Amino acid sequence: MKAAVIILLVSSTLAAPTRTIATRQLDGLDGTGTSSGLGALISGLSSIPGLSGSSGSGFSLPSTIPGLSGLSGLSDLTGSDESGSSGLSGFKRQLTGSTKNGVTDNTGCEELTLIFARGTDELGNMGTVVGPPLATALASLTKNNVTVQGVNYDASVAGDTTLGEDGGSDIASLVKQSIKQCPDSKVVIAGYSEGAMVVHNAANSLSADQVYGAVLFGDPLKMESVGQLASSKVKEFCATGDPVCENGADVMAHLSYGSDAKEAAQFLVEAAGLSSS
Repeated sequence: MKAAVIILLVSSTLAAPTRTIATRQLDGLDGTGTSSGLGALISGLSSIPGLSGSSGSGFSLPSTIPGLSGLSGLSDLTGSDESGSSGLSGFKRQLTGSTKNGVTDNTGCEELTLIFARGTDELGNMGTVVGPPLATALASLTKNNVTVQGVNYDASVAGDTTLGEDGGSDIASLVKQSIKQCPDSKVVIAGYSEGAMVVHNAANSLSADQVYGAVLFGDPLKMESVGQLASSKVKEFCATGDPVCENGADVMAHLSYGSDAKEAAQFLVEAAGLSSS
């Protein structure tokens, strides 16, 4: 019964299937209509008898969501630590660091360049669900020989309706800029949820020799090709029950792709013809 209530509350945070808990605005759930989706979700769950947030309550936060691993329950987010800072504030600070501008800042040429498009309403330009763990996995495999760039597009609900048009030209421009700045670097692209549609859109205006590989997570257009890229250069991740890419009913499945980061990174390294450490 508790599990059913949890899923119902989580589902209410996603008016559009690509919108993530971290920034979804919920009207009325916490009485203010202005709290973040995460805060409202915590408030709603805390009101359920038996879900006080302690590990003994039988409820634990999903370890697959970056930033939540290691937290035993709601009290870890809603309580205070020894310094007096709330756990939720600390979590929000983690979210604000989700930005990478290796290409636009021209931070130097590495053997691999990743350009990543986040999902709807995610923070920064890399998001939090899969962008940062993918970048970390690539850095590990290449011994830090990777340049990472997030796509600075709106990532709005309105953009969902344009099937990636919002942001597609941004990825294409970043790919071309990267090639011009670092012609020996091999460019790979990736996207999550709405960002996956952005990748599809961008690939339609890029040639096969400009991009070495692509990985897509929770892709609403997973049955479509990615521009001129050979199928062997594309890998799709669609979790069982994901309502976005599989028409399932498990909302949490759409937030689980951080656990696929290492496999996705290995695929991109191999698609680019590079050796991993």
